[in-house]
Amino acid sequence: MILEAHRKAADSHREYTDDAMIAEFAGHGVHLFLGDTKNFKLTTPEDFDRAMEIINRQTYADLPDIRTGQGYDVHAFEPGDRVWLGGVEIPHSFKLAGHSDADVLLHAITDAILGAIAEGDIGAHFPPSDPRWKGAESKIFLEHACQRVRERGGIIAHLDATIICEAPKIGPHRDRIRQTLAALMALEVDRVAIKATTTEGLGFTGRKEGIAALAIATIRLPPK
Repeated sequence: MILEAHRKAADSHREYTDDAMIAEFAGHGVHLFLGDTKNFKLTTPEDFDRAMEIINRQTYADLPDIRTGQGYDVHAFEPGDRVWLGGVEIPHSFKLAGHSDADVLLHAITDAILGAIAEGDIGAHFPPSDPRWKGAESKIFLEHACQRVRERGGIIAHLDATIICEAPKIGPHRDRIRQTLAALMALEVDRVAIKATTTEGLGFTGRKEGIAALAIATIRLPPK
């Protein structure tokens, strides 16, 4: 309806200030309803400052329902020359095998967030049987989980994750992983903790057969 109204307005060679004016020109009824003073237009830098003040004020005072979720994932090595961890490409003598890009860390984090809101796991939302996700970037999965939290009026308050492997060495890449995750999840970097450990040569990670990742996500939701 609004598209057709715009087309008619474009042919009229008049000037319109908003969709309401265009809808009225096309013969549609326009109605007023009670809005929310927090739902204001972002135009000037001062508008954005005001919006951030509201967001920061709401962050904890209005979100008392605190929940945690845990995630765990494993991927085996296969021939290759790099691995993806936390959305960061790391040179290595192998790559991780998987239906998507096999980012074991993003998969664990995604499951942790979905677990915190009790919405199943990554396989329920992105089944490996679906060819659409073959070779997909795992950030798609994480962004979906974060959006599910936002749709419920909540925020992700903190992430704590551990990468378990003998190689590659995570230390040189830790800060970049934290920064990438913070950007993907719309978090401050100091709310993203990334640790790495080995299993002292024990188990499949100790034998350098793959990488495992653990994650705990803390979220806050508004009261029901």
